[in-house]
Amino acid sequence: MELRQLRYFVTVADELNFGRAAERLRIAGPSLSQQIKALERDLKVTLFDRDRRSVTLTSAGSALLPGARALIAQADELRRQASGLAVSDPVRIGCVQWCPTDWAERAAGVAELRVDTWVMPSHAQAARVADGNLDLAICWVQNADLQAMDLSARLIGVDRLYALDAGSGTGPIRAADTTVLIDDDTTSWSSWNRYAEQFAASTGARVMRTDDGGVTGPTFFEHVRQLRRPMLNNPKGQDDTPPTGLTRRAVVDPSPLWTWSLVWRRGDTNPGVLAIVDEFTRDVGDFGLDSAAVWLPDDDPHHPRHQRGH
Repeated sequence: MELRQLRYFVTVADELNFGRAAERLRIAGPSLSQQIKALERDLKVTLFDRDRRSVTLTSAGSALLPGARALIAQADELRRQASGLAVSDPVRIGCVQWCPTDWAERAAGVAELRVDTWVMPSHAQAARVADGNLDLAICWVQNADLQAMDLSARLIGVDRLYALDAGSGTGPIRAADTTVLIDDDTTSWSSWNRYAEQFAASTGARVMRTDDGGVTGPTFFEHVRQLRRPMLNNPKGQDDTPPTGLTRRAVVDPSPLWTWSLVWRRGDTNPGVLAIVDEFTRDVGDFGLDSAAVWLPDDDPHHPRHQRGH
């Protein structure tokens, strides 16, 4: 029996849904099921009754749950004490759009985490880490950024960008048949503009320039309606529900991926920062970045060709 398996058990008990629990834990669903089965074998009890429609705790699972929670809490407190993190300053972290859904849970027992509420673009968040206003940030960066600001980065998440279309099409659209919107406001859209320009240069997508901030949100929707061509969606609007008359379409040949990096100052020795980095990137997969069917900027720090060089 491992403490990690107890955490998995408690999370499934909280969610009563293996899919949601796996998403919350940021591991693959089959891996979670295997770990729960291994725990059941070690304990020689069945913890959950599960079928296609529901997951429920067995009487044994209900009886063991309070003890499992207590063990996890004790282990977290011991880890804080052993690492000398209980009295350290909070680790300050900022984000742009994508972030874990379980900040507090993942940080529990590792370090006190303070999530900055000042939402800023990727390049600004990375700069705040470099100048010491943040300890960590989740943002989009390229190798040139890391070198210029003396930062380190690990992959923490990926968004698969889609196209928004006002036409009658609903199926996948080739990257070359999309349009990317680039805004003259580089203060707000520096990272997106770089990504979009590199995507267009690599795939043959059309470039459209604007000065109205309309690379996302209602103004972006209007651009899509007026242009009547599939337009690549900005990651800031990744989870937005399209308004009536606009359709999401998968982009293929290739599929553009936007990577989210966890960045910190190179050479940072703060044990809380390093512990959060390890915890937040533990069990992070490769998200299929090495597939020939996807596209990343050549200077993306998580591009397979850079990983092969390590």
